[in-house]
Amino acid sequence: MSRANLSIPPSRSSSSNKAAESANNTIARAAVAFEYAPLRNEAHTPLGMYVTPSEENLMVWNAVFFVHQGYYEGSIFKFTLTFPTNYPQSPPAIKFVNPPYHPLIDEAGNFNLGSLFRPWRPKEHHIFHVLHWIKAAFKKHALDKINEDDAISKGALRYREDPKGFANQAIQSSKLTRARAMDKPSPVPFTELKPEKLEEYRTKFGLRDWASFLTDDDIAVKSPSSQTVGLGIIT
Repeated sequence: MSRANLSIPPSRSSSSNKAAESANNTIARAAVAFEYAPLRNEAHTPLGMYVTPSEENLMVWNAVFFVHQGYYEGSIFKFTLTFPTNYPQSPPAIKFVNPPYHPLIDEAGNFNLGSLFRPWRPKEHHIFHVLHWIKAAFKKHALDKINEDDAISKGALRYREDPKGFANQAIQSSKLTRARAMDKPSPVPFTELKPEKLEEYRTKFGLRDWASFLTDDDIAVKSPSSQTVGLGIIT
């Protein structure tokens, strides 16, 4: 006598879990799309930062950030924002492609948002807040306020005890991120402009020199060997 092949139907709880997971994913994707829309407003996107969703996955955004002043002057930072399936209940994960020397960034490139967004409040915190904090984190006033508990790169905490040594490390880090950024294609494409071409575009489009955007923090840490660098975004 042969044994009959029996198929066991999925339990109701399993089906319910899958339905709930699908609903959560739909909500998360809608929330992420909603977050991207305001970034077209200049007041919401930090100056020098460009962000675009991945072509393969809306839940992953690619970004590039050009630093023109301060300890990290000349840096080109590429990073990703990866949104969890329960967004906006939980924050996105920020990861730098070429990790710079910074107290809030570990060797793998993970950026600690907890120093400012603890706890994460989904009704109050938005992605443009996150982007502005990422930019601010490289400025002197933010570095001054980073405490040891939030620093995931303990070595970079030497900023307080040895500002000069930290500045030298930051400069080396900046050169490395720039070299690597120019070597490999970027999801947010850009190209380097010669000084004369940069001046031509400034005149044509009525753009101000980066020096006009300097803050007191930038002036305080400005490198004497600094120079204007032209980087153009390809759209």
